[in-house]
Amino acid sequence: MFDLTPKHDYLVGIDSDGCAFDTMELKHKECFIPNHVNCWNLQGVSKYAREAAEFVNLYSKSRGINRFPAMVEVLRWLQKRPEVKARGVAIDIPQSLLDWIDRETKLGNPALEKEVEKTGDPGLTQTLRWSKAINDSVTDMVRGVPPFPCVRESLEQLSQRADLIVVSATPQEALVREWEEHDLTKYVVAICGQEIGTKKESLGVASKYPAGHTLMIGDAPGDHKAAVANDALFFPVNPGAEEASWERFHEEGIERFFSGTFAGEYQQQLLEQFDSYLPEKPPWPVEA
Repeated sequence: MFDLTPKHDYLVGIDSDGCAFDTMELKHKECFIPNHVNCWNLQGVSKYAREAAEFVNLYSKSRGINRFPAMVEVLRWLQKRPEVKARGVAIDIPQSLLDWIDRETKLGNPALEKEVEKTGDPGLTQTLRWSKAINDSVTDMVRGVPPFPCVRESLEQLSQRADLIVVSATPQEALVREWEEHDLTKYVVAICGQEIGTKKESLGVASKYPAGHTLMIGDAPGDHKAAVANDALFFPVNPGAEEASWERFHEEGIERFFSGTFAGEYQQQLLEQFDSYLPEKPPWPVEA
C-alpha cells in the first residue's frame, strides 16, 4: 500500500484508460497489437492475433487487466484456435514469463528489467523488448484524447468532499502525461500505475476511511474485483456506453455516494447492467 494521509472522509478511485479517457481502442489497436504481431512472431496468423487481442483487452471480461497476463491469455486463445493450428504456426509461451507473473506483484517494466538483468532469460528478454516497444508506440501515438464528457465536471465536484486517486494498470509515465495534458492532476491526490502495485493494492488505502466511504469507478471486471476486495462501492463505466455512464454518474451517482444511498438496490442494478456488456468466451470456435 502506498502512503496516503486522508484530507477528506471519502475516497474515490478512478481507472484511466477506457474509463476517464477514450484511449482503450486507440492504444490497443494502434499500439499494442502491431507490437504483439512483431515481437511475438505472429505474422503468419496476424488476423487471428488481432481478433484474440481485441477480445481479451477490449471486448471480454478480461478487459483492463495488466498487459503481461493479458498477453499470455491472447497466446492461449491462439493455441486453441483451429485455424492457427492448421497454418502450422507455433504459439510459444515462455515458462519464465508465467513464473514471473505468478511471483511478481508489481507487473511493470522496472521489475521486469531487474529480472532480465539477474537471469538473462531469453523469454523475459523478449517480453521486455515487447513491453518497451508498446510504451514507445503509445508515447508516439497517444495524444489529444480528451476525457469523456462529464468526467471533468465529476472530478471537480468529487474533489470538494473526497480524496481522488487514479487506480490503473497503465504505466506510471503514461498516466501522468495524459492526466497532465488535460489539466486533471489538480483534482487527484495520487496517481497509481502498474509500478505502484495492482489495482487491489492501490485501493488498499480505503482502510484509512470510514466504512461505506470508498468508491471505485472503472470500466472492467478487474476494477470491480479491486473494489470488492477493499469493501468499496463500485460505479461501472459500461464499455461502449461511456458517455451515458458518466452522465448518469454526474447526475445521480455522486449524490447517492455522498448521501449514503448508493449501496444496496442501486449498486446491484448497476452491476447487473455492467455484467451484460462483456462475455467470457470468444465468438470463434476453440479446441480444448
